Amino acid sequence: MAALKMTISCFLFLQVIYCLLSSFAPTNVQGLKVGFYDKACPKAELIVKKSVFEAVKNDRTIAAPLLRMFFHDCFVRGCEGSVLLELKNKKDEKNSIPNLTLRGFEIIDNVKAVLEKECPGIVSCSDVLALVARDAMVALNGPSWEVETGRRDGLVTNITEALLNLPSPFNNISSLITQFQSKGLDKKDLVVLSGGHTIGNGHCPQITNRLYNFTGKGDSDPNLDTEYAVKLRGKCKPTDTTTALEMDPGSFKTFDESYFKLVSQRRGLFQSDAALLDNQETKSYVLKSLNSDGSTFFKDFGVSMVKMGRIGVLTGQVGEVRKKCRMVN
Repeated sequence: MAALKMTISCFLFLQVIYCLLSSFAPTNVQGLKVGFYDKACPKAELIVKKSVFEAVKNDRTIAAPLLRMFFHDCFVRGCEGSVLLELKNKKDEKNSIPNLTLRGFEIIDNVKAVLEKECPGIVSCSDVLALVARDAMVALNGPSWEVETGRRDGLVTNITEALLNLPSPFNNISSLITQFQSKGLDKKDLVVLSGGHTIGNGHCPQITNRLYNFTGKGDSDPNLDTEYAVKLRGKCKPTDTTTALEMDPGSFKTFDESYFKLVSQRRGLFQSDAALLDNQETKSYVLKSLNSDGSTFFKDFGVSMVKMGRIGVLTGQVGEVRKKCRMVN
């Protein structure tokens, strides 16, 4: 337990350092366009879609990690595939604390292998991530959007950069806004992309402090619904480091708007979910989404995903197109 507290403390300290040093991430959207591979590899998007649909059909829970993988890639060095790289010394993004629960890398490998047979050296791993994220949502009957392609792959991965750049489930609203702004994303993007928590799982270490020792006095987070807190304590003991928790209980395999209902009821799993009620703009979107007839969440999610997919991209002759996503050429 002491080791876990130390890990969380270090993580939070690095987040503070990041917020102090962050500046807007460079974005080079020139060279990105919908249908970039139409001539060079016309079957590329169909190949990705077929592979993803098959994977989700076999395991609906894999869609959320595939979406999260793209998010975690874009927030570190931009959308250039650095989250896929592996180093012999294990000092890569994959081994950073926020990425230890990522899964689905074998699906990316399989898609890339088929693409290499179809059109060698054409489709980048970073574009595969972007397409896979979209197709995984469509496979869950979620939103669809036109994916801009034309990214090239980066050559560097660093374990510390993931700690510094990825938003934390422990963050308050001001930290979240600062981090998203540093990537060129606004408050609406923050709350819309948080809606991705309508699918997938969290884990006990991410909420233990909310349940047992929020202010250091053995108390729970006052922003967490008391009845829900009791249920969570029944699943998560103070020393539990492995148990998975549905982000959107009863609906965690379905992409829908129920996440916003949970947040409005103070039943968001993470502190970062609860924080959406602490800003007037993000709170307004949460409340608007409670009325599904008037909500534009699906459309907004696609718009924000396209916007996120432009963060720090490499295009033209910068970077490379990896033959295998886990290593540079």
